[in-house]
Amino acid sequence: MKHHTVSDVMTTDVVAVAPDAPFKKIARIFHDQAVSAVAVVDEGHRPIGVVSEADLLRSVAELPGVEGAWRGVRLLSQERGLPEAETAADLMSAPVITASADWNLTEAARHMQLEGVKRLIVTSSDGGLAGVVSRRDLLRPYLRSDEAIHGEIVGAVLGGVPSAAETIRVQVRDGVVTVSGDTGERAAADVARLCRSVEGVVAVRTSPDTSGTGPQADVPSRREG
Repeated sequence: MKHHTVSDVMTTDVVAVAPDAPFKKIARIFHDQAVSAVAVVDEGHRPIGVVSEADLLRSVAELPGVEGAWRGVRLLSQERGLPEAETAADLMSAPVITASADWNLTEAARHMQLEGVKRLIVTSSDGGLAGVVSRRDLLRPYLRSDEAIHGEIVGAVLGGVPSAAETIRVQVRDGVVTVSGDTGERAAADVARLCRSVEGVVAVRTSPDTSGTGPQADVPSRREG
């Protein structure tokens, strides 16, 4: 079974700025290029931080009100010992949270969740900027059709469990796999475990085979309308 890696789904055309890029230039990039974050890179094009729309808005929110009141907000510039957040270096989140291009998507998703970020900067073997992977990218396998998932299960899963190939029935609907048959709990458990590793599978259910149609695996027809 083929499993996608970060390199398969990441965006390689990453917008990057230098640490001295001014606030307004970054805001213009967000608008003109329809992106929500930019990587901040050093002279060797190695990522050192990320500036997101949230970082700009946070800086704007620290400006005084029309009456000069700060409304109890703790200034980001004060926290960082800076007079104001004027450049990418002032605004960026650092250190940058990175991923390797050869990570599998589950590994990347776990790292993203652990770090509490929406995207990971992907670095090359020499530490250079190689790409960026977002939460949306990691969900791409779930766009696979039921037919594609079913085909992989029949070819790679059932074909790899001889004791189940002739006695297990598989159905796929909306990414949910139902495994049924009278082969015994162990074979059914093996098939269910392998089905969970197929990309695009949302969940796996097991149930007795009550269809009366025999051992073949099938995918239900599409609902009309």
